[in-house]
Amino acid sequence: MTPYQRLQAATRDERDWLLAAPLVTRALQGEVDRDEYLAFLGQAYHHVRFTVPLMMACGARLPERLGWLREALVEYIDEEHGHERWILDDIRAAGGDPEAAAAATPDPATTLMVAYVRDRIAHGNPVGFFGMVQVLEGTSTAVATRAADRLQASLGLPDDALRYLTSHGSLDIGHLAFFEGLIDRLEDADLAEVIETARMVYRLYGAMFRGITARCQGGDATRELADALA
Repeated sequence: MTPYQRLQAATRDERDWLLAAPLVTRALQGEVDRDEYLAFLGQAYHHVRFTVPLMMACGARLPERLGWLREALVEYIDEEHGHERWILDDIRAAGGDPEAAAAATPDPATTLMVAYVRDRIAHGNPVGFFGMVQVLEGTSTAVATRAADRLQASLGLPDDALRYLTSHGSLDIGHLAFFEGLIDRLEDADLAEVIETARMVYRLYGAMFRGITARCQGGDATRELADALA
């Protein structure tokens, strides 16, 4: 197998667990209500706003043997810059309060996902950041465009309430091909770091989705996180 195929195979169980989250499966069936959609956008804002800072930190800490990845990070930064503002615009267009969403405390899983990746960059091998790329872009291509279509039909949302989902569903298809080429250049030790990070981020991202469901139903998002990491 190629390094990218090994990454896919090694993270299959965690990826399947994420995609089985009730919020994801119901979104694909058009069964998510407006409050749940707004809650998802709120959590998305609180991790997407750190994407570019994490990329910059990764680039600054890459060892020289991985210096060739900095050019890729520059391209990613250019394309990802400002996407958190798209989310706030979506919240407004969907009838929510973007200022309140931005000021809210993120759910535990969202906070820990960002903190975990930041720690891998600062204290481990910074190439692990690409494990987060694997999770977020892979999930986008798998579900974002289809979920956006179902949500728009079921909730009667305008196009400008779905920019984050629709843009990432199509944009990340091209990103994944680019990403595959990067992963295929990694040596075994660096690939292992990407795999380890991706596994954890799949769990934390899946816990984020489950936490949204729990909170919207009056439950405890923290318990969902504990179950995800058990």
